[in-house]
Amino acid sequence: MKIAVAGTGYVGLSLAVLLAQNNEVHALDIVPEKVEKINRFESPIQDAEIERFLVEAKAGKRVLGLKATTNPSEAYVGAEFVVVATPTNYDSDRNFFDTSSVEDAIAAIREVNPAAWVVIKSTVPVGYTASLRERLSDRRIIFSPEFLRESRALYDNLHPSRIVVGAPKDDVEATAAAKRFADLLAHGADPAELERANADGTVGIPRLVFGTTEAEAVKLFANTYLALRVAYFNELDTYCEARGLSTADVIEGVCLEPRIGGYYNNPSFGYGGYCLPKDTKQLLANYRDVPQNLIEAIVESNRTRKDFIAEQVVDRIMGLVYAGKLKPVVGVYRLTMKSNSDNFRASSIQGIMKRVKAKGVPVVVYEPTLDAPEFFGSEVTHDLVSFKRRCDVIVANRWSDELTDVANKVYTRDLFKRD
Repeated sequence: MKIAVAGTGYVGLSLAVLLAQNNEVHALDIVPEKVEKINRFESPIQDAEIERFLVEAKAGKRVLGLKATTNPSEAYVGAEFVVVATPTNYDSDRNFFDTSSVEDAIAAIREVNPAAWVVIKSTVPVGYTASLRERLSDRRIIFSPEFLRESRALYDNLHPSRIVVGAPKDDVEATAAAKRFADLLAHGADPAELERANADGTVGIPRLVFGTTEAEAVKLFANTYLALRVAYFNELDTYCEARGLSTADVIEGVCLEPRIGGYYNNPSFGYGGYCLPKDTKQLLANYRDVPQNLIEAIVESNRTRKDFIAEQVVDRIMGLVYAGKLKPVVGVYRLTMKSNSDNFRASSIQGIMKRVKAKGVPVVVYEPTLDAPEFFGSEVTHDLVSFKRRCDVIVANRWSDELTDVANKVYTRDLFKRD
C-alpha cells in the first residue's frame, strides 16, 4: 500500500519509518536538506530508534520502503492514506492553535488525490475535524492523536499504550477507514506488543475508534493531565525548597501510595517542549463558556514556577555580589527540554533565562546543537570548559555528569537525575 506523510518532525518521521516496514511510504517536507538526509537514511532529528532503523536500512539489515520528497504530487498521487503531521503552534493572539499548515496540506492533497483518506495527526482544537469536514464538504478526513515522547517517538510507536482514531460514528465508510488505519499502526508495532497482557485483562494493543471530537479531546486532556502532574510535583518542590524540607524525602513518601505511583515525579523548571504548553492553553481556550478552575490553574502554575526558579537563581547571584563578586555571570546549560534531545522549542529553561536577563544579569548559553552566535541577545558557546570557568552560577533543567566538576555552581531541581 502506498502511504504519504506530510511533515517529517518527530510525529511524521516516526510514523513514516514505522509504516515503511510494511508499506511504500513517501514522506513530504518543504526543507530540501531534511529530504536529502532521509533519502541517505540519515535522521534529521535526534531519536535513538529512528536513527537505528535508518542505519540498519542503509546497511541492508532492515527493509524500509521509505522515500522522502519535496514534490507533493510525487508523495500524494496514488496514496490510499495521507497522514498530515504538520506543526500547529499555539497562536497567543488568537488564543487558538494555528491550523493553517493542516489546511494547506489538505488543499495540496486534494489537488492531486481526491480519493485518499486524510488522517490528521497534528494536534488540533476539540471539534476541529468535524468542522473541517463540513466546511470542505470532505468526508474522507479522519483524526488520530499521537502520544509520543520527544526523542522517543519511534519507540513509542513501536510500543504504543493505545491507538486512537476518530471518525464520525454515523459514517460507516469513515469508521471502516479508521479501523484500517489503526490496524496499519498496530501491524508496524513490535510483534511482542500484539500478545502483551494489559492491566484490564485484554491482550494486545488497545485499538479505540471514537468520534473525531472525542479523539481530539483524548489528546488534549491526556497532555493536560501530564502537565498537571508536572505542575503538582513542581509546586511540592517549591514548598519544600521555600520551607527547607527535603523534596526527595517528601516525594518518596507521597509516591509510595500506589494510587499515585513513583513515576513522572521529578521536579523541573516547568513543563515545556512541543506539546504540553500549547495543549494546555488550547484546552483552556476550549473551555470557553464551560465552568472550570483546574485547567486554568495548571497553566498559571507553570508561570509561577518559572518565576520562583528565576528568583532562586537571582538570589544566588545577589549572594555572590554581596560577597564581593563583580558582575557575576549566569550560565544556561542546554536549552533543550530534556536529556537526549535536540529540541528546545518552548523549553522551560528559556523562561528562566528571560526572567534572569530582565534583572540585568549577564547570561551565557552552552548549547552544542545551536549553530548561532547568540540566543535572545546572549552569547552562545560550544566550549564547555570555557563555559564552566566563566560562569558563576550554572542553571540546568536536567543534570548531566558533564557538570560534576562544577557541581557547587549548579542550580537544578533535577533531584533524581534520570534520563
